[in-house]
Amino acid sequence: MTFTRQIILAHPGSLDVDADALSRCIDECLSCAQACTACADACVAEDSVAHLRRCIYLCVNCADICETTARIVSRTAELDRELARATLEACATSCKVCGAECQHHGEMGMAHCELCAEACRRCEEACRALIALL
Repeated sequence: MTFTRQIILAHPGSLDVDADALSRCIDECLSCAQACTACADACVAEDSVAHLRRCIYLCVNCADICETTARIVSRTAELDRELARATLEACATSCKVCGAECQHHGEMGMAHCELCAEACRRCEEACRALIALL
């Protein structure tokens, strides 16, 4: 059991969202935010940065959206389902776009981009799974 799931289950309020889907989404959002931040940093360290500007921009934005999404869906005492859905949709979209860009660079041999693309795919899937339950 992840720490995220433990703290969700320890919440004194009633949870009307699947704890497994919620904890997976939070964990994947936070993991993706870290991967995107690290990927942007690695892109800046590459010898040729000019062709990576879009990747860096998308990674930084995706990290911000993922962190915000994790925080919003963690607040279950008065979960605003409309806001949660909108935020999850934005996160899934950002992950899809960022993941595609990173996959492109990953196919050209940039391991950090390949790993980031995987984190983005996992986060997008987790967001979509939670949306389906809201």
